[in-house]
Amino acid sequence: MDEQAISRMLVEANVLQTGHFQLTSGRHSDKYMQCARLFERPQQAEQLCALLADQWRDEGIVTVVGPAVGAVQMCYEVSRQLGCRNIFAERVDGAMTLRRGFALQPGERVLVVEDTVTTGGSVREVIELCQKQGAVVAGVGSVVDRSGGAVDFGVPFRSVYRAVIESWTPDECPLCARGLAIDKPGSRTLTSGTK
Repeated sequence: MDEQAISRMLVEANVLQTGHFQLTSGRHSDKYMQCARLFERPQQAEQLCALLADQWRDEGIVTVVGPAVGAVQMCYEVSRQLGCRNIFAERVDGAMTLRRGFALQPGERVLVVEDTVTTGGSVREVIELCQKQGAVVAGVGSVVDRSGGAVDFGVPFRSVYRAVIESWTPDECPLCARGLAIDKPGSRTLTSGTK
């Protein structure tokens, strides 16, 4: 599938949205990639996750790991495509944590996935969590790379679709300067229990 076909699929699934958004990173943008909308369409989600999985098929991945909430469905589908296990990290008291009995073994090769990468903050937290457990992070995969290839995780980073979408700090934001209401569609502030 070429980039134009992927772009059409993302537009049809209402993944690319316009407005005034506060991104998970805290930056503001007039565009938002709501990849959760992709997973309303299982056939399209399966196709894009298969494209991502194909990029990691020969890397000996044992477990796919991603941050909740955005990457939970994606973890499942990429791991299904690779024929391996999947788990997800959740934010507890502001820090990424493995809960629900999830654990990683020393030396276990993991692929960290995220639906959309902008600055990579959540992915870095998951990488650090995996490394603290002794796992080997083989790389990072995303459906959408919003950074246009600028993010460096210190491991290979591969995506299905690369988009360069402008963003601003809140004090530089032209939409804030115009007084436009802001939408905060990310999931960083969702809370979960402590058990």
